[in-house]
Amino acid sequence: MDSVTQTFQHRMSVKLWPPSQSTRLMLVERMSKNFITPSFISRKYGLLNKEEAEEGAKKIEEMAFAAANQHHEKEPDGDGSSAVQIYAKESSRLMLEVLKRGPKTQEDEEVKTVDEASAAVSNLFDISGGRREFISGEEAEELLKPLKVPGNLYTRICFSNRSFGLDAAHVAESILLSIKGQLTEVDLSDCVAGRPESEALEVMGIFSSALEGCKLRYLNLSNNALGEKGVRAFGMLLKTQNILEELYLINDGISEEAARAVCELIPSTEKLKVLHFHNNMTGDEGAAAIAEMLKQSNLLEDFRCSSTRVGLEGGVVLAEALGSCSHLRKLDLRDNMFGVEAGIALSKSLFAFADLTEVYLSYLNLEDEGAEALANALKESAPSLEVLDMAGNDITAKGASSLAACIVAKQFLSKLNLAENELKDEGAILIAKAIEAGHDQLNEVDLSTNAIRRAGARLLAQAVVHKPGFKSLNINGNYISDEGIDEVKDIFKSLPDVLGELDENDPEGEDLDEDAREEDEDEDAEDEDELESKLKGLEIKNEE
Repeated sequence: MDSVTQTFQHRMSVKLWPPSQSTRLMLVERMSKNFITPSFISRKYGLLNKEEAEEGAKKIEEMAFAAANQHHEKEPDGDGSSAVQIYAKESSRLMLEVLKRGPKTQEDEEVKTVDEASAAVSNLFDISGGRREFISGEEAEELLKPLKVPGNLYTRICFSNRSFGLDAAHVAESILLSIKGQLTEVDLSDCVAGRPESEALEVMGIFSSALEGCKLRYLNLSNNALGEKGVRAFGMLLKTQNILEELYLINDGISEEAARAVCELIPSTEKLKVLHFHNNMTGDEGAAAIAEMLKQSNLLEDFRCSSTRVGLEGGVVLAEALGSCSHLRKLDLRDNMFGVEAGIALSKSLFAFADLTEVYLSYLNLEDEGAEALANALKESAPSLEVLDMAGNDITAKGASSLAACIVAKQFLSKLNLAENELKDEGAILIAKAIEAGHDQLNEVDLSTNAIRRAGARLLAQAVVHKPGFKSLNINGNYISDEGIDEVKDIFKSLPDVLGELDENDPEGEDLDEDAREEDEDEDAEDEDELESKLKGLEIKNEE
């Protein structure tokens, strides 16, 4: 144990905080080996198996890093040496705890699973199962009967997928009034589907009044076509929410005015960890209102504002506000009209996201300049990034160079989506070189519709085919020759299910002029080797 710590401290003492990704991986590997190596402690408490060792080592490293990084942010000391000391000491302390706990028994796992499942079931009341349908007052009486049982333990209710009319809402009203003091999670998504607007708004008002004063941690009002009127119909409920941790307003017709109403009505988002606004018509002005919420949501971990019609101006405002959310783990801004300038603005905030594990930035009109700025920022942050999605951004081989350098540094990547760009062979080969070494957790790669030809397709296939647990390579919709298709299929001959469909591949290459088309038709192995030889000299530098 001491030798591990001393060696680690020796290696790290001359480096600035934070440690490089390779150093962090080295520590995880060293701890894993320590856990499965017989010692006087393991003789007393038992030896961990490989799976437990790897899982424990990864968790320990993450916890130790978080503790050290928090210290460094609060008390920076220039060279980061004190953070390194904390990193090493925390790692050693937690290792000892895991070793003394010993290996898990099957009985432990079964008891834990059963207890967790029983607790979850006992406090959840859910009527969302079955067909989506209107319910009458009589049906509501029958459906909600368990909530009327004295002393029930329900703290979470889900009324989703059932359309409440006025009769059913009045039945629910008295029940909700009787149990609202014990509720912590309320799901009223899709609860007025198909109702006339006036009736739907009245039902929302009934629910809102009945639940006023609930101390909720979770509230889901999605799929109710709220608009500003609907948001204000839930005003009595929203005004009393001071400790919300999760808020979902998906597919709710959240316009500029509705977004402002949400911001106005909710008194505090200080504890908010999840905020989802997917598929609304928020626009730039609505984005400005959401940005005000973000500035007060310092604990936010999961932000989704995809498909909300946000353009350049709103994208810049959102990007700047996100800089306040240093605990962000998941960011989804897909399918908006940000453009290059908003992409650059977002790149400046990304440096704050040390805990980011998933980032979805597809279809944002980023182009090479925006994509390069984001890739360079991600390379220096988000050490545990698992999902990188930048599809549909008009990224060419020029932008692929920065992306490849970023990808090399992200050894925990499990999913990479760069579909519907313009990478062509040059870009595809750079990406292939970036993922060929390491990346043992990578299981899904999508480079479909990128004008990729034979060489790029072959190198991508070779880069992933031997990765443990790899599940899917999608290179459909490209310009791969028939010979190239055969090569790729041969590479995956023992894993046919891993290679995606190739039915939309166009060997002719529709974007070529006549001279290029004739040249492509005559291409042979020498042409492919020449392209690869030109690109082999390109190095992807991972600066530490």
